[in-house]
Order: sequence, then structure tokens, then C-alpha cells
Amino acid sequence: MQTQIDHSNPRLIESIVRRSYGRLLAMLSMRSGDLTSAEDALGTAFEMALKNWPEQSVPSNPEAWLFTVARRQLIDQARSAQTQQRHQEEFSYLVDEAAAECDPLAIPDQRLALMFACTHPAIDRSIRAPLMLQTLLGFDAASIASAFLIAPSNMAQRLVRAKNKIRLAGIRLIIPDQSAISDGLDAVLDAIYSVYTAAWSQSSDGDILQGNLAEEALWLAKLLSELAPQEPEVFGLLALMLYAESRRAARHDAQGNYVPLQEQDCQHWDHDKIDQAEQCLRHASHMRKYGRFQIEAAIQSAHTVRRHQGKADWQAINKLYAQLYQLTASPVVAINHSVALAEIIEPQIALAQLEQLCHDKDLKARLQNYQPYWAANAYLHQRCGNDDAAKHAYQLAIGLCTDQAARGFLQMRLKNLDSAPNKN
Repeated sequence: MQTQIDHSNPRLIESIVRRSYGRLLAMLSMRSGDLTSAEDALGTAFEMALKNWPEQSVPSNPEAWLFTVARRQLIDQARSAQTQQRHQEEFSYLVDEAAAECDPLAIPDQRLALMFACTHPAIDRSIRAPLMLQTLLGFDAASIASAFLIAPSNMAQRLVRAKNKIRLAGIRLIIPDQSAISDGLDAVLDAIYSVYTAAWSQSSDGDILQGNLAEEALWLAKLLSELAPQEPEVFGLLALMLYAESRRAARHDAQGNYVPLQEQDCQHWDHDKIDQAEQCLRHASHMRKYGRFQIEAAIQSAHTVRRHQGKADWQAINKLYAQLYQLTASPVVAINHSVALAEIIEPQIALAQLEQLCHDKDLKARLQNYQPYWAANAYLHQRCGNDDAAKHAYQLAIGLCTDQAARGFLQMRLKNLDSAPNKN
């Protein structure tokens, strides 16, 4: 039985195509041994689908239809290459498989191999997330460039270089064994989280092809949880992103002004997403193998306690930040820890802990141009009653701020500080 579609609704076809893309590309790449050739063949198949399906109907097995057309394209490519005495093995394999008319749904999912190829150590760290978006979701270079605020021509060149690196370096598209999964998982998780933070940091929420980049990152994390269900950090990352997504509607007020987490109206939080996040975090904790993303998710969980108790669990938050700093030694974590510390002890102590970071000369140079440091510095000075120092820090933070809503929030705090009665 075939599924009829509305001629005026091509997004239905695009949705089917996108969700099939990574699975089909992984299968075709492993057969052809060439990621670029597989992309070209799959692109032709999708063009044919977008042309034929609206006029006819979506096949009962869309993936099988796409796979068959793309495989035929690869056979034609391999047949041409064979005349040049190349790709004999791939050609024979493809012809034999075509004769068997295999159903792609019956083939083990090989997208995990594609994820690990995109994040191989030979691939530059900055291009891993864009490469994953293109190979697993089928986004074009221009759309990815828009999401990552990079010129389309530059993004296209970098993606081509990355795929050439996979071919020239002999990076194999194979499903790694358990030890290899554990060794390379951090890079995969970082790439997916980079996709999410690219959306989170933009006022447009990372819109891509009229969709939402954050949703695509969540989809990738959910896919990874299906492909690597034994890895607790996968569920930690998924929980972390779900907690963040649950607060999307509360991040800004009705006028579009930024609202910090501690001041958000928790009635505007998405409680279903929070429940999903809690379930993921519990599932991860049962595996008793803790990591960065689980701890970060646990911090967010401690913030959601405010729904029931009226305030966040600051004791737990501080303990978790201390644990996270021991694991990562990240100055970002140290900054957040100092701000959280002011909720349970004298703010002067929290400020001293923050300014302790500047005792490291190299780190001090980096912090001078790091907006969150100056925003935290301003907040803690204000808590301590050091108005002049707070004003100076707010001015620096405002100057370094690239987000319009966050800049408006900092400007309002500075304005309120200027208009406050003179304590002297």
C-alpha cells in the first residue's frame, strides 16, 4: 500500500529524505568505499524522489526505493571506473548485492560508523559538527554555513577537504567494537553538543532550512542513544540538552529581554521535557560510570528542584561544580562555580575564588576578553556592594557581548546600579 501525499507539502518528502539520509549514506559508503561517490549517488536518488513522489506517491518502503536508485548510480560509476582498471572489488560487490535485491531495512544500521568517521582524530575538530550535519542529515553547505556563521564558500571548501581526508587517510567506515566506541565517544558527543550550542547561542535558535538546529542535535543524540545504548554519557548529553530545551520559552520575557536561569518563571518550563531528561539521567546513573555530561545534566536537575521547593538545590549544585572542575579543570566551570558559591556562603569568598583564576598569567590573558568572566565579576562585585568595580565589570561585559538580548540584560543591570541610592 502506498502513502498519498499532498502536492503542496514537499516538506513531508524532505522529512522522509532527511531521516533516511544518514542511514543510506552509511550503507552506500561502506559498499563503495568512497563517501563522496556515495553522496553523489544518493543526491541523484533524492532529486528523483522530489520530482517523482509528489506526482505519484511515496513508496511503501521509501528507503528501499532510494537505496535501489542510489545503488544503481554507484554501479554506473563503478562500471565507468572499471574501464580504467579501478574499483573491481566494489563493482563486483555492488552487482552481486543488486542481484540479491536486499532490503536496506534488513541491513544493520551503520550510522555509528559514519559518526566515528566524522570525528576521527585526522579530521579537524572545528569541522566535525558540520560534517556530521551533512553526512547524517543531508544539509547542504550553505545551510550549515548559515547556522555556524561562516561564509558558504568557506564551509563548502572545508567540508570537501574533510571528506577528502577520510578517503586519503584511509579512514574506514566500519562499526567500531566496544573498546573503540569508548575511546572515540567523547569526540562524537562533543560534535553533537557543538551543533546544539550553535543553535543555543543564536537569537534565531539556529534555524536551518526552516527547521531548528537544536531539534536536529536532539535527534542526533537520540539516534546515538539507540546505536550505543550501553554508554551512559550519551544519555547524560541527551538529558543535558533536554533540560536546556525545557527552558526555551522562559529564556526571554514578553519583550524579548534575556532572563537568567535563577529569575525564570518555572511555570514556563516544559515539564514533559524535564521529565524526559530526568529519565535519561536516571538511566545513565544506573550504569555507574560518571562523566562530564552526566554531571552537567545533574546540575541542571538541581536547578529544576525550584519547581517544587521554591529554590534550586544550591548545596548540590556547588558539590557538582566542584566535581566537574576536578574532572575538566575548565575555567568556564570555575566561573560558574564561583557564581553558584555566592548562594551558600559570603559573596566576598565567592568573588575571591573567581579572581583567583587571574593568578595564572596565561589564563588571565584569556579571561580579559571572555564576556562570561566579566559578567560574573560584575554580579559578584554588586553582591559585595562594590558598586564602582561592578560598573567597570558590567561595561567590559557589555562591550564583549555579542548576543543582543544578553547585552540588553547587562545594560539594564548597569542602569539599575547607576540609579541606585548612594550608599555612602
